[in-house]
Amino acid sequence: MTEVTVIGLGPMGSTLAELMLKAGKSVTVWNRSPDKANGLIERGAKRATDPADAISASPVILICVYDYDAVETILAANGVSGAIRGRLVINLGTGSPGDASRTEAFVHRHHGSYLDGAIQAAPSQMGQSDTPLLISGSRSQLVVAEALLKILAGNVVYLGEKIDAAASMDLSTLSYIYGSIAGFLHGARIAEAAGVDVAAYGGIVNAISPSFGAFFQHEGGVIASDDFRVTESPLRISIAAVRRIRQHSEQLGLNSELPALVDNWLMRADKSGFADEELAAVIKVLRQDSFQLPHLASQRSI
Repeated sequence: MTEVTVIGLGPMGSTLAELMLKAGKSVTVWNRSPDKANGLIERGAKRATDPADAISASPVILICVYDYDAVETILAANGVSGAIRGRLVINLGTGSPGDASRTEAFVHRHHGSYLDGAIQAAPSQMGQSDTPLLISGSRSQLVVAEALLKILAGNVVYLGEKIDAAASMDLSTLSYIYGSIAGFLHGARIAEAAGVDVAAYGGIVNAISPSFGAFFQHEGGVIASDDFRVTESPLRISIAAVRRIRQHSEQLGLNSELPALVDNWLMRADKSGFADEELAAVIKVLRQDSFQLPHLASQRSI
């Protein structure tokens, strides 16, 4: 028996297996396309013949495939349901909170243990002391796997027993990332229209990003406390700023969908009486658009 199995040998999965081998671990690997395992076999990994053989080979199973449809295909393979008994399955692919919950239910139903993870780095960034890896599920099972996981990512962030926490946090951070990309691209169009050097614009964004990261951390604390008294940035200031961006974009004939969206949120916040509160008070407008979530209702009723 080997110490760990890696299922899925795309760029990330292959990197995970390589890091385990470099750390001196005995590793079993399996991939739908067997040829992808050849280099790892040459470096000492054991080749599994099928998913059931891969899961039977080790007490800890790392799955790193494209999506949860691929995970479900692997778990539905012949012999897998019996092989899972007594194994710790850790999925490090991407998916939704619902996907994580369904996968945990399957593994538990077949007497295995399950942790759900989200890698927040590229393959070339793995294995560093600051590489972030989000994990959720049983704390006792994290203790079993933590030493192995830290070979892959030095910054293992445990988010609690709720199995869908890692997937939820992954979506939260991706929402921030893609929202930032949208803002960056819209800003690039404003710069282009003005004949301003877009490369210089990128450099300025890089320079101000650390301070804005600290600001967002502060705003996260404001939202968590549900206390929106002004401490950093009154919402009213942003109302005027976003209105300028929208009007300028419209006057130049630029795409104005993004500033129009944010302007709409801020106008609604203003009409709701939040203009003299902290900027993060916009979250109260977004909450109005959501189905009532029990944990938020109890938080706000305290």
